Amino acid sequence: MIEQFNAGAALLLIDLQKGVDVLEHWGGPRGRRNNPQAEANLRLLLDAWRGHALPVYYTMHDSREPRSPLKLKLPTGEIKEGLEPRAGEAIVTKDVNSGFIGTNLELMLQRKRIHRLVIAGFFTNMCVETTVRMAGNLGFDTYLVADACATTNRVGPDGIDRDPELVHDMAVASMNGEFCTALDTSHVQGLLDRDIDTLVRRQGNE
Repeated sequence: MIEQFNAGAALLLIDLQKGVDVLEHWGGPRGRRNNPQAEANLRLLLDAWRGHALPVYYTMHDSREPRSPLKLKLPTGEIKEGLEPRAGEAIVTKDVNSGFIGTNLELMLQRKRIHRLVIAGFFTNMCVETTVRMAGNLGFDTYLVADACATTNRVGPDGIDRDPELVHDMAVASMNGEFCTALDTSHVQGLLDRDIDTLVRRQGNE
């Protein structure tokens, strides 16, 4: 069973910035992305979470890399339209993959007595995965909303261009059951209203 999300739970949204759509930067000349429904699912998550008056946290990436489109001084560093934070929702600026490195995110969560994190955003195998892994290691009861995440193709050192759906699926499979429990948006919506005994919490490493 997974218990209802209520006091002590927060939604953590990773890098919902326009620069994630500069696909040639992330995936090369044939850059492409999976899960075109990610933004719609993120809006559903936000609406449901805000409707229950639970806390929302954002990370925004301000890259150290000179050519990255994820720089706050660039238009591509802005949050995507329709997903912007509201007054009172915390924004954490980071310059590496994890939302916990070089930030006060952990302290902010501890001060609010938050011990459960529901995480979604971009990219599944990069900043989302790094933040999920650290959240699990730090002892948070961690949930990944897999259908509210997306990533791009990746070209390996062997020159093979891996499709974004494969990259996404492998990242989710690597996290689920060790660092977090993977859920869908519909699961989270249900868990905001009640415990669900047909869902199984799978986080390991405890």
